[in-house]
Parts: sequence; structure tokens; C-alpha cells
Amino acid sequence: MSARLAPRVDDPASRGFFELAAEGKLGVLTCTDCGARVHLPRPRCVGCGGNNLEWSAVAGRGRAKSWTIVEHQVHPLFPVPYTVVLIDVHGEQNVRMIGHLPGRVDVDETTEFVVEFEDLGPDREGNARVLPKWTIAKERVGDDRRI
Repeated sequence: MSARLAPRVDDPASRGFFELAAEGKLGVLTCTDCGARVHLPRPRCVGCGGNNLEWSAVAGRGRAKSWTIVEHQVHPLFPVPYTVVLIDVHGEQNVRMIGHLPGRVDVDETTEFVVEFEDLGPDREGNARVLPKWTIAKERVGDDRRI
């Protein structure tokens, strides 16, 4: 396995995200009072103001919303060029996630993505470190509607 930047997976604010990733699921914070997705994660619901929030699984697929090719290296573990993609998660309003693709990748607004999971091995305390990794779908995974 090549060197990677590994996330801190035991932070209370994001622990649930990484616990779901370790199960092979893409997670989003959800209000149990009104059902709103709270993304980016916050301590209170953006819909009803409630604080009864829990992590729940969402579809591990989406479509490109925006993208850019990075040509200037900002960290030694991220060799250039690479493509950064903002992905609209299928079936979720206002839930977008970031994907990293090595190289100059041909992406447009019809490009479909699926999430896979990369196991980086346990941290020092034995917590699983699994990252969602967006890849271009080999087949069309969504419907024809715009997200």
C-alpha cells in the first residue's frame, strides 16, 4: 500500500461517517425529528433546529456537478495532475461529496460515479480507517433526471 494521508476516525463529529464507511456504506448525518439531511454536518438540524441527529446510509452513487484539474502540487502525497470532482449524491437534495481521481480525467455533467471503499488499516487505537473513494461508473447508474 502506498503512503496516504489518513483521517482521524475517532472525532465525535465525524465518527459515524467512518463507522458506516467501515461497513461499506456512505453516511450522511440525518435529523431523526424531521428527516432532513444535515450536510455538511452540524450540531443542529438545518430544517427544524432539532438536535436529534444520527448517521444514516445513502446511495453510493451520484453525478458530477463540478470538477477541476489540479496542476500545482500542494502536498507530496498528492502528485499532480489530479481531478477533483464535486458529486451530487443520487436521491439526496443538497448532499454533495468530493472525489479525487488521479490524472487528467475527462468528466462532464453526465459523468456517473459510484463509491468504493479503501481500507487504510486500523489506527493506533485499533479503529478502522476506511475511506469512501469515488470512481467513474462503468455503466449508467442513475436515472435521466438532473439532480
